[in-house]
Amino acid sequence: MHVIFYLRKKNALTKRQLYILGWITLLGFPLPAFLALYLSDDLSFTEFLQVREMDTGMVIIGLLTGIIYALFTLIILTFPIFKKIPLPFDKLFKRLNLNYVDAVFLSLCAGIGEELLFRAGVQHYLGIWPTAFLFVAIHGYFSFKTPLKSLYGLMVFPLSLLLGYGYESFGLWFSIAVHFAYDLALFISLLSSPEPLLPSDDT
Repeated sequence: MHVIFYLRKKNALTKRQLYILGWITLLGFPLPAFLALYLSDDLSFTEFLQVREMDTGMVIIGLLTGIIYALFTLIILTFPIFKKIPLPFDKLFKRLNLNYVDAVFLSLCAGIGEELLFRAGVQHYLGIWPTAFLFVAIHGYFSFKTPLKSLYGLMVFPLSLLLGYGYESFGLWFSIAVHFAYDLALFISLLSSPEPLLPSDDT
């Protein structure tokens, strides 16, 4: 889902363009992280992907963690204060007539591509807290123009920290699972809701 936040105000976005951006996130985002680690630490691509360290049990726990955090987020979003916060994705998704297959694809793209970039790459150099802040800021959740929107950023920031600490403690695929499940749960809630979760930012 997070790939959408690079596209605020892009109301003419088509589903084909959305899929292209998904593929860019999945395949393009990890490249600078891998190249930096390869050049600085002589890390192989297999080591970068942490294939041998993948733990099915931690992946399952990550999926459950992402779902629980998404449910927490959805509850918080029902508070009156959040009805005043413009976020750009609700009407866009409805207009593009996205379905559950789209939701799974885009969630996988964001979960894999962004975690490889931020947790496996950026965090290696900046550390957990700066990376967590950068991750939230790049997605547009901190706003000087619309200060209320920063409330959503403050709600997502602990999730970003969780991804960072989870990466250090349980590995890459735990963080990917959390990220994927969180995005997918929000997607499903959005697609099954007849009304936008939040007002659209059309300015």
